[in-house]
Amino acid sequence: MAHRTPLYQHHVSLGAKVVEFGGWDMPLQYPDGILKEHEANRKGCSVFDCSHMGEFIIDGAADVTGLDRIVTQSLNDQPVGSCRYGFALNERGGTIDDLIVYRLADKKWMVVVNAANIEKDAAHFRANLKGLSVFSDVSFSTAKLDVQGPLSREVLMPLVKGIERLTHYTFGEFDVLGEKVIVSRTGYTGELGYEIYYPWSRASRLWEAVLSDRRVKPTGLGVRDVLRVEVCYPLYGHELSEDISPVQAGLRRFVDGTKDFLGRAALMEEEKGGPVQKLVCFLSKSRRAPRQGHFLYTADDVQSGVIASGTFSPALGVGIGMGFLKKEFTSNAKEIIFGDTKFRERAELGSRPFYKEGTLKN
Repeated sequence: MAHRTPLYQHHVSLGAKVVEFGGWDMPLQYPDGILKEHEANRKGCSVFDCSHMGEFIIDGAADVTGLDRIVTQSLNDQPVGSCRYGFALNERGGTIDDLIVYRLADKKWMVVVNAANIEKDAAHFRANLKGLSVFSDVSFSTAKLDVQGPLSREVLMPLVKGIERLTHYTFGEFDVLGEKVIVSRTGYTGELGYEIYYPWSRASRLWEAVLSDRRVKPTGLGVRDVLRVEVCYPLYGHELSEDISPVQAGLRRFVDGTKDFLGRAALMEEEKGGPVQKLVCFLSKSRRAPRQGHFLYTADDVQSGVIASGTFSPALGVGIGMGFLKKEFTSNAKEIIFGDTKFRERAELGSRPFYKEGTLKN
């Protein structure tokens, strides 16, 4: 049986279509549809229930506890009150998970992981942290609401006094409806936005308070996927997996190659020789959307790779996608063909992100 967030009944009462995602029953979309939800994110304000995500608390110095060796980003120089995106890797350099590390204090950390990987990640952390650390999995006591969009700061200012001081990828502890909680300026949409970590048992109160502002629209996983593909953000199980490294996914900048970490030797060897496949971004010549699992072909119709993610982009009016091209096809390609045995569609390769008008750093 799938898990349910503390806001499940709210989604049902609002008429959301609920689907299983990563072991959780989650809202896919609400009755107004994905296009209206997309508009709310790109032009107004939306709220996502992301309580399915996992949260770990680690007490202890990053180098002494072994935390610094588990993740690819540098932690010793990370300022308190900041977040860093990176990876936990296996010994082959493949991605166990992508994650965000919050430095809560000099010797205290929160790590946010993907919902489907909570159990696997917790086992990996416990196996590789040293005895001096204290590890707590608080995933099922921590709700998370993501308030996103150009109006998100304006919407939250009455609820979160001082939120305007947060810059991109920083966080603070705020009084929100009588609860001392973490609020970070982070998100998955490419727009200005915030994530609020709130007590599980009291999440309904926050949800209702946010939605009491008529400018805010509840939004689901369907539009979240469209938004993240428009800005070329990876999704675990698509652009990253135990068999896909950050180098293959074009995310090397989130790896500190100067320090030691699990999987470093394999990753550096892969980088030196060149990855067997490389993630590319492409735009359809039409409104036809690429689909995960369909194939990529060269201009002369030679199968050259596979699609990791694809969708129709309301912002651009065309189909967009990300996929992996085999090493031998990546050097000179400017156009690509996508499809399967039933159809072919031409596309041009583009650079990240597709959507460049976001308010992320406003």
